[in-house]
Amino acid sequence: MTSTTLPQSTAEAELASLITSTLNLDATPAEIDPDAPLYGEGLGLDSIDMLEISLVVAQRYGVKLRADDEKNQSIFKSLRSLSAHIQAHRATS
Repeated sequence: MTSTTLPQSTAEAELASLITSTLNLDATPAEIDPDAPLYGEGLGLDSIDMLEISLVVAQRYGVKLRADDEKNQSIFKSLRSLSAHIQAHRATS
């Protein structure tokens, strides 16, 4: 069975750009597979990287990501899941 990954949405591309610039990654935002794992395998981020992402997401989008949230594993599963969480909980002006 072949897996088809949909291309990054506009929101995912913006988030990928934020992640790559915040963490000074060698990968370009477009190279981040929206369905690949962010943590460990995949993009290879660690817990410190996740903390940095949480801080910049709170600053940019007004979405608080807490270290003790039991949903963190699913929230940070991939670029796509993180972006969906941000869009669903974004502070409305």
